[in-house]
Amino acid sequence: MSRLKQTVLASNNQHKLRELKSLLRDLPLELIPQSDWNIASVAETGNSFIENALIKARHACQQTGLPSIADDSGLVVPSLNGEPGIRSARFAGEDADSTQNNNLLLQRLYGELDTGIDSRAYFCAVLIYIDSANDPMPEVSLGTWHGQIIRNPRGTNGFGYDPIFLPDEMTLTAAELDPETKNRLSHRAKASRDFVGRLKFRLTI
Repeated sequence: MSRLKQTVLASNNQHKLRELKSLLRDLPLELIPQSDWNIASVAETGNSFIENALIKARHACQQTGLPSIADDSGLVVPSLNGEPGIRSARFAGEDADSTQNNNLLLQRLYGELDTGIDSRAYFCAVLIYIDSANDPMPEVSLGTWHGQIIRNPRGTNGFGYDPIFLPDEMTLTAAELDPETKNRLSHRAKASRDFVGRLKFRLTI
């Protein structure tokens, strides 16, 4: 068996580590979170998911000297001018938890109104791989998952905005889906399928 290539996941999020390990299991990579090197999170100063993912990937490479994978993802609500967008994880404040973020989103979207709300939304995910901090040709994959925001949270399987996100043509929220189903349908799953194809080629040349 060929040796797995040590690769840093530019995140300290254990939910994300588990999900990406499952999604990328067909790649010859040993995915190790940056927390194993005591690397602090870097400021995400970009204006897009792609920019922020690349900032995180380059930071992890600089700190470890190893290849890195970074993702950036979030929820976009067009009727709220794209919010929460790149601030999805800290929508209600730098130290906000998922409940606070969800509550603020529901307040912004629904307020006191009962009808006529455009609740359409979509999750977006970006995955980036670089060989080194100065890699001029990152591998970039994108995925989206469309649905709507519901008023009352449902489900405990997911995290983040999953309890209030109802995917198109489904009766279960993202937090009510079993992990296998979510890992087939989600924005991160779609990005991952493209990503696996790209990296299978890149890692053999």
